[in-house]
Amino acid sequence: MSTAYVVVTVLAALMTGFSAGTFIFRAPWIVRSLTAYGVPESWLPWLGTAKAAGAVGLLAGLAVPVVGVLAGIGLVLYFAGAVVTVVRARSYAHVPMPLLYAAPVVASLALRADI
Repeated sequence: MSTAYVVVTVLAALMTGFSAGTFIFRAPWIVRSLTAYGVPESWLPWLGTAKAAGAVGLLAGLAVPVVGVLAGIGLVLYFAGAVVTVVRARSYAHVPMPLLYAAPVVASLALRADI
């Protein structure tokens, strides 16, 4: 297991965990953005829980590789859905945000493939 893989995976898990917390605890800027995108506020805890599970799965993947790969794939699909949601709402200036969170997850998967 390379140092780069561990560092990038932990960074991805921390970023995703932070993002999950903003959903679960209903940060005002998140609630405003998501309601503007047409996402019901009642979905916030579920979306946050999905991200939190992905973050935990990435960290568990350091010990059990298949769990990390599955969590990474799930998070990539989640963030792809977030991009689609933002584009459908025509908030094109916000498209980089889910991509910013997806980037370390993709990098973690890429580094995992090299091991």
